[in-house]
Amino acid sequence: MTIAAPTAETRWRCTLCGNLTRFDVTRTARVVEYLHFDLAGESKVEETEVLSETLESVRCRWCNAVDQVELVARPGADEDGPESAGEAPGA
Repeated sequence: MTIAAPTAETRWRCTLCGNLTRFDVTRTARVVEYLHFDLAGESKVEETEVLSETLESVRCRWCNAVDQVELVARPGADEDGPESAGEAPGA
């Protein structure tokens, strides 16, 4: 089973215990990294470009359930912001 990654409008939730904050994620990623080596030979990743990424499994850290995670709306994600309601920002 694969699951979609959370977005700005969604987040993960364990269907068994309700956990919203702690998950172990197994993923496969194909990336291009720009490595900068100093004169002593120590490297540092300065840029990363993700070419592809697959979430293989998500395990709940609270109840240890595997692949029992669903995407749910973030609080306020389906509400319009204050600008669309005619209010000034910060009002």
